[in-house]
Amino acid sequence: MAIYITGDTHGDFRRFRPDIFPEQNSMTKEDLALICGDFGGIWFGDERDNADLDWLDQRPFTTAFVLGNHENYDACKSYPVEEWNGGKIQRIRPSLIHLMRGQVYEICGKRFFTMGGASSHDIQDGILEPDDPEFKKKFRQLEKRNAMFRVNHRSWWAEELPSKAEYGGLYKKDPLTDFFDEIRQRCRFRYWFFGHYHNNMVVEKKYAMLYEQIIKLK
Repeated sequence: MAIYITGDTHGDFRRFRPDIFPEQNSMTKEDLALICGDFGGIWFGDERDNADLDWLDQRPFTTAFVLGNHENYDACKSYPVEEWNGGKIQRIRPSLIHLMRGQVYEICGKRFFTMGGASSHDIQDGILEPDDPEFKKKFRQLEKRNAMFRVNHRSWWAEELPSKAEYGGLYKKDPLTDFFDEIRQRCRFRYWFFGHYHNNMVVEKKYAMLYEQIIKLK
């Protein structure tokens, strides 16, 4: 069983084309491609998502992902939850699965802890409420000056950060980064893979920041 890992896709799955990712020619559905956040394939929550989701399902491998901050959390809630390899997942397609927050999976003799989510860094100018009587006026004003803003339940969701229940037993009333720091100090792990920062870099030999690069886990 082979495991490949990559970073944010934002609904753009061209990196999995056979001419870009030729390793898939020898892969099967037992093999995994893991996306570390900002999957973006469930964005509209309707038939407009189907073409890309179906295309991923047709790859010779199984695709698994954690959610980032640029996700439609309302649409993602509609998928049923099931057990898979010791943890909870949402099965989007037969070979396309969401690895849920705060879960531990046994995969290929290895244990994987997953915790999706992140704080948006493109909302400095605010979050607009679509039911605001002055929504259109405010939207035009912000757009005209190229402001960094989002619209609640349309391009931004509060669920981008985990809830108290999703943090699990180690939860404390701190931001997500503080939670990760506690995990780093209290848990023993071989590698830590993460996306979000749109760069490819390895820090201190075990923290792997991934974006468009696809690496094979050894």
